[in-house]
Amino acid sequence: MKKIVLAGGCFWGVQAYMDRIEGVVETTVGYANGDTANPTYEQVCTSTTGHAESCLIKYDESILSFKKLLNKFWHIIDPTLLNRQAADFGTQYRTGIFYIDKEDLDTIIDTKKEQQKLYDRPIVTEIEHLKSFYPAEEYHQKYLEKNPNGYCHIKL
Repeated sequence: MKKIVLAGGCFWGVQAYMDRIEGVVETTVGYANGDTANPTYEQVCTSTTGHAESCLIKYDESILSFKKLLNKFWHIIDPTLLNRQAADFGTQYRTGIFYIDKEDLDTIIDTKKEQQKLYDRPIVTEIEHLKSFYPAEEYHQKYLEKNPNGYCHIKL
């Protein structure tokens, strides 16, 4: 299985959306690429930890190509918004693609170039190597399954 960490605003909706894609085997929401070890949700919400609300995605490459997965991700975010998505504001809601395998970088950059053609403003989605990922508290995992009427900025 391959892995990628994607940040697209509130992690609840990203997880719910990704869980519906054929070839996605497992998802875990958490906090990525910040400076605080083992942060809590409350700490991340202060915008002082450097973490982005993110979703670790494990997928089967024989079913789902990396490019197709990325294109589905680009479809659910506005990559031109800095530190926000929909009604959510703060650095924890920034968009990002945090790769684990260096060989994925070319595909990420290629899909970003394709997406940029759709926007007048520059894409500000971070593209960085994954330096840290801490799973979020259990009540955040599969949140929208547990709370079907919960807030979600993504049309599911």
